[in-house]
Amino acid sequence: MLIDTHAHLADSQFDADRDAVIARARDAGVATLIEIAESPDTWDPAVRLAETHPLMYASVGIHPHHAHHAGPAEWPAMAERLRRLAGHPKVIAIGEFGLDYVRMQNTRDQQDFLFRRQLELALELKKPVVIHCREAHEDLQKALGEFFPKSSTAFECPRPSGVIHCFSGAWSDAQTYMLHGFMLGFDAPVTYPSAKSLQEVVTRMPLERVVLETDSPYLPPQTRRGQRNEPAYLPAVAEAVAALKRKTLPDVSQRTSRNARTLFRL
Repeated sequence: MLIDTHAHLADSQFDADRDAVIARARDAGVATLIEIAESPDTWDPAVRLAETHPLMYASVGIHPHHAHHAGPAEWPAMAERLRRLAGHPKVIAIGEFGLDYVRMQNTRDQQDFLFRRQLELALELKKPVVIHCREAHEDLQKALGEFFPKSSTAFECPRPSGVIHCFSGAWSDAQTYMLHGFMLGFDAPVTYPSAKSLQEVVTRMPLERVVLETDSPYLPPQTRRGQRNEPAYLPAVAEAVAALKRKTLPDVSQRTSRNARTLFRL
């Protein structure tokens, strides 16, 4: 049974058939779904979904695209709301949050402020983090090195710091994140023929540090390009990872699900 560690089922693209999407995921062998709420408007819907569906949990945070709404003046109230939500038994992480230097909807200073405040909060609450990073690995790694200074080359990670969502860096970046106790999340881009560098990273990765994601409704697998993505397509990601690692599909399913349970303390 698989675990989709990153989905956005509260997205309006699922309004017409959300329950059917969740049923299809279960039928496809997805035993657990982590609903990612990335802005204050999505926190309560995510928690309601987790309350309604036994196979779902929630993670709450503020994406860097929303940094202009969470500056020094607004942060104390938002932090207090996050603290309350984090006490819910089905809220298992803080995120997604991080740095995004591609779209640059906010300045680096705005993003850095919000990134560091959420790292502080996660450590205070003893919650793992779900990290977003696009072309910002150097600054991201500098901050993570300050907040998670432990260094270990062990493949097994008994209490992971968090996950680098939809990993898109080089092998050297992957090594750095693992040193600081992070899992790496891999999505359907591993199925894209053009994603050679990503596939090389997966090939070199210890399976003990891999978790699987869909990022639904975004990033559909190669056979579904142009369509809405959904958690039922997670087996395509698992199959691609299994082929790259020269492992069986059951081996990848069991190991990555075990990793996810360890990551989110399930």
